[in-house]
Amino acid sequence: MIVVTGATGNVGRPLTRALAAAGRQVTAVSRHPAAVPDGVRHLVADLAEPAGLAPALTGAKALFLLLSGDLHAIGAGPAEIIGRAAAGGVRRVVLLSTQGVATRPFGPTRIAMRALEDALRGSDLEWTILRPGGFASNALWWSGSIRAQRVVAAPFGDVGLPIVDPADIAEVAAACLLEDRHTGGVYELTGPEVITPRQQAAAIAAALGSPVRFRDLTRDEAKAAMARSMPAELAEDTLTILGAPNPAELRISPDIQRVLGRAPRPFADWAARNVAAFR
Repeated sequence: MIVVTGATGNVGRPLTRALAAAGRQVTAVSRHPAAVPDGVRHLVADLAEPAGLAPALTGAKALFLLLSGDLHAIGAGPAEIIGRAAAGGVRRVVLLSTQGVATRPFGPTRIAMRALEDALRGSDLEWTILRPGGFASNALWWSGSIRAQRVVAAPFGDVGLPIVDPADIAEVAAACLLEDRHTGGVYELTGPEVITPRQQAAAIAAALGSPVRFRDLTRDEAKAAMARSMPAELAEDTLTILGAPNPAELRISPDIQRVLGRAPRPFADWAARNVAAFR
């Protein structure tokens, strides 16, 4: 049995499908009831209360661990999940961490994630750590304004990052859960190109076949909007990266190519596959 947390999100959903298609028994864990592929067991649980994971972890052999934004906050204490996984019989954990653990190790939310990485490394479990940069799917934040007004409003319109397709993260995670050769690996996951918010808007417009205007937001405007859906310190850390990425955050990582044997997907590919969200 493989347990997938965050199973209804942008990474967990394709990962669950891939594992089920590979013939593996899967327990999908999410905070709310949701549809899952045929043959997949679903459990409603909140990682903020690790005791609630016991029914999923007992007898499982592997765990994909993805934390929601609130569990990145200082004092959240998600490391307890590692101990409960080991106690339940789990032998392998693939942790979805963040690139910022390496590139900005002293950011408030990076400290919490680094502590979780350290807890996993210090356990007796087999482990792999995935450190993605920004997600292509963050563009879904713009879906409402694009549908209503054909407008993207974002800060730092001409500052780019090599954002990664969540489908690529899911494929890498599946490989790490299923293949022994990735044990002890730390993989940095990026897209194949540096792309700005303005260029992302243009790619969405191309997928739609309809013009999309770009409107610059101030940092304060963006922080106020982001703080409605994530802890304020995570919003602050994120905006610091978006506005002034350092050389390590601009680097195109070879790790997706190494794991999957192919190049990562470009943003335009993600936009074409998800164009319905913007219509």
